[in-house]
Amino acid sequence: MARDLQGTQQFYGAVLGWKFRPARLGDGWTVAKLDGVPVAGIGTLTSDLPVAAAWTPYFAVDDADEAADRIRERSGTVAVGPVSFPSGGRGALVADRDGAVFGIWAGGVSADWRVGHGPAPAWLELRTRDAFESAIFYGEVLEWATGRAGCCEVSYEDDQVVLRQGGEPVARLNGGITEAAAHAPETRPRWHVYFRVPDLDEAIEAAAASGGTTLSTIMSSATDRWVNLRDPEGAMFTLTTARAEPGA
Repeated sequence: MARDLQGTQQFYGAVLGWKFRPARLGDGWTVAKLDGVPVAGIGTLTSDLPVAAAWTPYFAVDDADEAADRIRERSGTVAVGPVSFPSGGRGALVADRDGAVFGIWAGGVSADWRVGHGPAPAWLELRTRDAFESAIFYGEVLEWATGRAGCCEVSYEDDQVVLRQGGEPVARLNGGITEAAAHAPETRPRWHVYFRVPDLDEAIEAAAASGGTTLSTIMSSATDRWVNLRDPEGAMFTLTTARAEPGA
């Protein structure tokens, strides 16, 4: 969600190479595409909504109303909805018990929208107080690890709860946020999105030239390099790229 739809499209077009088309949700919404595949949606925040620009993940559910009931039953918050949209879907904007915001969506979901698949976002990360407790909340609300066809598998790896779909990692849950850090924008419990780029240094330069802000140094592991950024309206995200193979 952003206040300047045109400016936001220009920023992410320059940084990530996205193209845009109108969304079926109505005026003020657009769908970002990469290589012809939809990868994200951007909607306009109205002036009367005191909400910060931010990336928010939406999880597919079979029934939005039933999922919203499960969220309330487990002390989560349903802020908006469930409401029906012209596209035929039904969704809601909600938050978990620690205040991390996410969405639920039922109906009209294409398999091309899957995180971790093709040009879509690389993965999602929940930054929270207690990863194991959060995994129980989301597992019950979104029916993870239930054994039904198409559901996600959950495992505990390297002090993280890892969510996989079809064997591929799509989300990670990381605990450790303290009470003192829970109120700062950079460290409060929240969902965070990782976007993959072919050239990290080039993307960082494009972000800076388009009004973005670098929030960290470039970090690395044996397989990846990544950096945290903020777009011109303050929405935080991470760019990541695979490390070159030795000798490549």
